[in-house]
Amino acid sequence: MAQSTAAAPTRRRAPDVVHPVPVALPPAPDVDVPESLGYRLKNRILGPPLHTEQLEHERLGIPTALAVFASDNLSSSAYATEEILRVLLPVAGVAAFSLVLPITTALLAVLFLLILSYRETIKEYPTAGGAYVVTRDNFGILPAQVAGVALLTDYVLTVSVSVAAGTDALTSAVRPLAPWHVPIALAFIGIITLGNLRGVKESGKVFAVPTYLFIGMMAVLLTVGVSKVFGGGLDHVHVHEGAIKVSGDSIGTGFLYGAGLWLVLKAFASGGAAVTGVEAISNGVTAFRRPEWRNARRTLVIMGSALGVMFLGLSYLATQVHPVPYFEGTPTVISQIGKAVFGDGTSGHILFFGLQAATMLILVLAANTSFADFPRLASFQAGDSFMPKQLTKRGHRLVFSNGIISLALAAAVLVIATEAKVDRLIPLYAVGVFTSFTMSQSGMARHHLRHKEDGWRRGLLVNGVGAVVSLVVAIIILTTKFTHGAWIICIIIPVMVYFLTRLNNQYEAEKRELAHDAKTAAEAPVFQRHTVLLLVEQLDRATAKGIRYARSMLPDEMRAVHIAVDLEAAERLMDDWLRLGLARMPLEIVDCPDRRIVRCVMEVVSEALADGRTEVTILVPRREYRRSWHRLLHDHTGDAIAKQLSRIPHANVTFVPFLLGEHEPELEVGVP
Repeated sequence: MAQSTAAAPTRRRAPDVVHPVPVALPPAPDVDVPESLGYRLKNRILGPPLHTEQLEHERLGIPTALAVFASDNLSSSAYATEEILRVLLPVAGVAAFSLVLPITTALLAVLFLLILSYRETIKEYPTAGGAYVVTRDNFGILPAQVAGVALLTDYVLTVSVSVAAGTDALTSAVRPLAPWHVPIALAFIGIITLGNLRGVKESGKVFAVPTYLFIGMMAVLLTVGVSKVFGGGLDHVHVHEGAIKVSGDSIGTGFLYGAGLWLVLKAFASGGAAVTGVEAISNGVTAFRRPEWRNARRTLVIMGSALGVMFLGLSYLATQVHPVPYFEGTPTVISQIGKAVFGDGTSGHILFFGLQAATMLILVLAANTSFADFPRLASFQAGDSFMPKQLTKRGHRLVFSNGIISLALAAAVLVIATEAKVDRLIPLYAVGVFTSFTMSQSGMARHHLRHKEDGWRRGLLVNGVGAVVSLVVAIIILTTKFTHGAWIICIIIPVMVYFLTRLNNQYEAEKRELAHDAKTAAEAPVFQRHTVLLLVEQLDRATAKGIRYARSMLPDEMRAVHIAVDLEAAERLMDDWLRLGLARMPLEIVDCPDRRIVRCVMEVVSEALADGRTEVTILVPRREYRRSWHRLLHDHTGDAIAKQLSRIPHANVTFVPFLLGEHEPELEVGVP
């Protein structure tokens, strides 16, 4: 041990006192441990804690699971048609309305292939994990991080897009709320976060009503709208100031109605948001009731069928009423279609506001899909040591609370950064999810080739075609949206993968170090001597508690050590020590003229360890405070001492806490 450059410390010890001094025994402890205010508040807000064995009862049936996992996918029908028109109308003019249905049909074909593909995934990987687990098992751990990060990024964007679109629906119906766009979106995130922290099953019950209300209102809208089309037609909507400028008045000719291929591909990419959310069910198979895989596959088919009908129906009605998107996002295309279909009568107003309410709720609660899947996927990656281990822990209500809170914070930051504008978020959307689609389906194709299970040829065809289609769509989206913000995702994904890899290296290094020769270390001979050193700043109740604890350890040697920065204070401490007759705990005063307290303690400990046969325990009395801000009023020298002593072999630090503000029985301080 290197010597300090300061003057050598001088030491003197209090003389031993042989006369015993009795000490009163504390009363028997009360086993009824009071709960903290924070825990009582958590119980009030989230409900009573669920025990681990209740996890089985948190499983979801098909109706509730559809509300939990399908809201993202179903809700995209409310804005996918609008995003297609937003791209086409300024360039193609009214020809855009002739292109909407062909583009919608192409997207539904992609949806059909994805549903077939993910049915195979659910069958072969019924333990959940989706693209991450499939990629990990078939391509390795590093490619799995790319798939995982792509999905996690998409989940954050899903929450942001959903609450932004839901806020648009609300402000379309109640225009005076438009200036409060961002605060409303943040409030929606807070409500969904709270609902999910209360538990999967409970959140499913809460969110089931809006999902089925939206499906019901869409059924009414499409039924009434199609009936009016065939019964005499629908009038075109009246365009107000603030709508995007429509180019031209005539419809072109040819296969693309005069529009360029690049424009059509760009519109296809914008509408690609409609097929996101397909992967959600495969990522949460374990949340279903038994048999999990069969119920998950049925829910997937129901979800895809409902989306197909709603998306196609809205696009068809758009070709009849010619709605125009607005720069500010409101009124939305679906609200314009609703007004045109339901009319201006009393019943029409009631149905219109019902549609807007249902649309707002489903769009906002579409974020629930991400809240169901993001924490679960993050827990898989954390279990593989690629994300913080805290994400593997289930919280108060058996949900991955840390993952839920992390998702909420990330989405809130994104909402604030983009001012909750759907058109600013959409270019970032879908790149990540189609990347994960491609990797998942490619992994499944490799799985079929490797295992050749029953029906593997059919599975290989489905997943192979799905992989190719997903790759083509991903390239289209990335290419057409690159300059509109998709480049950000191209940077975020590799950067996040890099940092997750660094985190994994740290975890693996820690694991190797802890596991190295652990058996030999555990069976190593015990040192002959055990010395206990109690660090004393002043003689008070915290020190008294440390003395009692030191005596209970029955070491070969124990002594108190005071680092004397102020010699007069040290003399007063010595006088008090002698006056109280603390005989079995001799006090050692260590002069520290340079005030390097931590260094001085290390020298005392090193001296005690010098014989090579002594194990030393250093007791550090530490004050604990009822209010967190009280801790800011005091220094943390004890923590610094513990950190430095942890580097010395056979030196062990134990904190002896004393909670200020708690009543303890008065004890007569002394030792026999």
